[in-house]
Amino acid sequence: MFSLNVPLPPTIDRLASDLHPKLSGFDRVRDRHTLVCKRFGVDDVRSEERAEDGEHGRDGDTGRDGERGASRAAPSRQRALDRLRDRLRRPLGPADPFEVTVTGVDVFDAPRSGSRPVVYLAVESGGLDRLHRRLCAAFGAVEGIEGDDYVPHVTLARGGNPEPGAVADLVGAAFDPIRWRVHALDVWDPEYREVAATVEL
Repeated sequence: MFSLNVPLPPTIDRLASDLHPKLSGFDRVRDRHTLVCKRFGVDDVRSEERAEDGEHGRDGDTGRDGERGASRAAPSRQRALDRLRDRLRRPLGPADPFEVTVTGVDVFDAPRSGSRPVVYLAVESGGLDRLHRRLCAAFGAVEGIEGDDYVPHVTLARGGNPEPGAVADLVGAAFDPIRWRVHALDVWDPEYREVAATVEL
């Protein structure tokens, strides 16, 4: 439903533009770049609502018509966002601004899901790693891509049939590391493809 993303500086888009000629042959080339800190599912924004309504104690959480969850209406986008922001206060409370560095280009040859290969900007940040672990402790981890499997990255392109040597050429691309300091995180709404809220650190 939502994700918590690290805002990217304009230099990332400029770097992606510089690398764009090398991305021919990929099925999908990203025109919007993101650095995900943590993903959230529907249950992450509904859990408090169920507790408030007393639904967590009902048999199988079913409504009168026997359908699971039929006794509650889906929360509105704004209500879900408000609840998520409330739940984020505790794990984000002790978080300080942190530094992030894009160090190069790398590839997922066998991604957890979706088409392959995935070419991405590699990210190093001890602060981001610590914050991700804290959020996983509070919300749980998405299996295979979070927790111990979390690899912070900015996807450039994926899938398709790039020319032989294209991936190696991208991975070998040389550029100066891009460093910036993160003072806030964005709550991203993929349905509307927009930042729904900003949380200061």
